[in-house]
Amino acid sequence: MIAVCECPSRSETIFQRHAGKECKARVRVPQVVQANHRQASGGSHVLEVPNPVAGQPRALAEAAKALANGRRAELVDVLAQGERSVEKLADEIDQTVANTSQHLQRLLRSGLVESRRDGTRIYYSLSSPVVGELWRTMRQAAQEHVAGLEQLAADYLGDRSKLRTITRDDLRRRLRDGDIVVLDVRPQVEYHAGHIQGALCIPVNELKARLNEIPDGAEVVAYCRGPYCVYADDAVRTLTKKGINAARLEDGFPEWDDARLPT
Repeated sequence: MIAVCECPSRSETIFQRHAGKECKARVRVPQVVQANHRQASGGSHVLEVPNPVAGQPRALAEAAKALANGRRAELVDVLAQGERSVEKLADEIDQTVANTSQHLQRLLRSGLVESRRDGTRIYYSLSSPVVGELWRTMRQAAQEHVAGLEQLAADYLGDRSKLRTITRDDLRRRLRDGDIVVLDVRPQVEYHAGHIQGALCIPVNELKARLNEIPDGAEVVAYCRGPYCVYADDAVRTLTKKGINAARLEDGFPEWDDARLPT
């Protein structure tokens, strides 16, 4: 039995709302629900229930709007490396704790991040690996289809023409052969959250002081957060100036991890 409920006194309690708008559909209602409604309304009305499919575009739009802000995109990029406190995130994106908290709350409402409390501190993380995949897909789409993005990246990263790069597949083979040193030049907290198997943790701001930890004559591959992360570029430039044979991984740890390579 399929019909629209004409019982206004009951309608407000059964219509689910999304973004302030009712989402209605004529759908088949289980017999027990029909019987309960007939008894409650004193008539032979049939419930109108919300159509979950019709609400999906709005939910997707909310998620997209949450990422349609440069600062929130930065937060997702950092959280793709692992869980962080609000204070650490504020430092990373060069914002006040209050402003960072507002951006995080928007991401939280959209379902893209989750939070936990530890004493007086609140920590945030991506709600699932799918969110990181979404961010990387958006970044790739922009890279391929948004005019001027490559120039903006070049302005930020500097001249990369003299930097050697290595693909994930090549690095995997070299790791298996054991003839290469891999450097994770991200902040230490990100290394501990996850890193390429066998990588040394030397944050880029400590590299000059710790060059003696790199074996003499070793070939080095540095990696960081992703293709637009400057840490690995800076590390390769520093190493090359010291006469060390160095290259950067073509992307970063999130892509390595997403490809299910050794960690």
